[in-house]
Amino acid sequence: MRSVCGLDVHKDSVFLCFLCETGDIFENVYGVLTHQLHGMCRDMRKHGVTEVSMESTSVYWIPIWRVLEPHFRLKLVNPYFIRQLPSRKSDVKDAQWIAECTLKDLIRGSFVPPERIQQLRQYDRRIFDLDAEIVRKLSKLDAVMQRCNIRLINYVSNTDTKSYKEVVRKLCEGVTDPEELIKVIFGRITNRHGRETILAALTGVVSDAEKDVMRQLRDELDLAEKHKQECMDKMLHICKTYYPEELRRLMTIPGIKERAATSLIAEIGVDMTKFPTAAHLASWSGLKPRNDESNKKIKSRRITHGNVYLRKTIIECAWGASRTKDCFFNRFSFHQTQVRKKNKMKVLVAVARKLLIAVWHVLHDQTDYRDFGADNDCDTSNAESKG
Repeated sequence: MRSVCGLDVHKDSVFLCFLCETGDIFENVYGVLTHQLHGMCRDMRKHGVTEVSMESTSVYWIPIWRVLEPHFRLKLVNPYFIRQLPSRKSDVKDAQWIAECTLKDLIRGSFVPPERIQQLRQYDRRIFDLDAEIVRKLSKLDAVMQRCNIRLINYVSNTDTKSYKEVVRKLCEGVTDPEELIKVIFGRITNRHGRETILAALTGVVSDAEKDVMRQLRDELDLAEKHKQECMDKMLHICKTYYPEELRRLMTIPGIKERAATSLIAEIGVDMTKFPTAAHLASWSGLKPRNDESNKKIKSRRITHGNVYLRKTIIECAWGASRTKDCFFNRFSFHQTQVRKKNKMKVLVAVARKLLIAVWHVLHDQTDYRDFGADNDCDTSNAESKG
């Protein structure tokens, strides 16, 4: 006799509902401490539960999943797909509704990667957080420089250049003489804008407080860079130890290098049986145009929501692939933007989707990437419909 369970997960409590095919219902509330979760697991086994479904509430579902995974068939459900019926909203009824949907096979579980891939994901998403933190710190550092009326940012490409960093280092050491600061400026910058202009940009009024703030921001940037490198080294070590062939094959695709390959493995794993077709993976990533049509009128073709980390990585790879000479993605991008005059950003999303489909085939077929040669794709416009 089939018995299922629905869990409504919160930060400090778990509302549980057992539901049997005979119509028997058992409801209870548990805490979220480890011994309480193990007690909940024992109660579920005593009632003969075989399937458990829970909503993906923030990160609160993760420890519950780890405790229950060895004993039950679990489903992680997107709350969007099991919206509660009107006027039936309560925590207990939420758990009952999840259990009822599970018993009637109305819900499908989300993709939850194995433990090792989850570890890779933690490192990968930590890198994204560190990148955002580095950008914020550089912005704050430049604000301090502007306060001192040092306008070097007007003549360099960005705040992450070597010349800019060297000037900050000199200022932190107490060097404020423009003649000394200009010595660490790259020669091409001086030649392009003129020595007098750069000297004027380096002339400012720097107080002791601003030197201290710049030094602290510089130390924070160095620490963030160090942590980022540690995460990248850990990811690379795991991939080279457990997924060396998959890492190598992904790097045969144009636009995908070491960092992108490790990020792709972290986000989608290496087992493509979780995605029956390449279209499933494209849809899961949010790169597939939505289907929003009514009365034969198309309301929207915007891409859908999906894995934002995967989408950011693959779109960055698409930039590189569209600039790689003599490859399909470069020819496709050129044809769409220059011949058909399509919007460049929309074409970039299309390139990213095709790139992700190539990733699926490389991992699913366990083969290296083979590019479409000039003899194989006579017309890139036909390739668009095939991709």
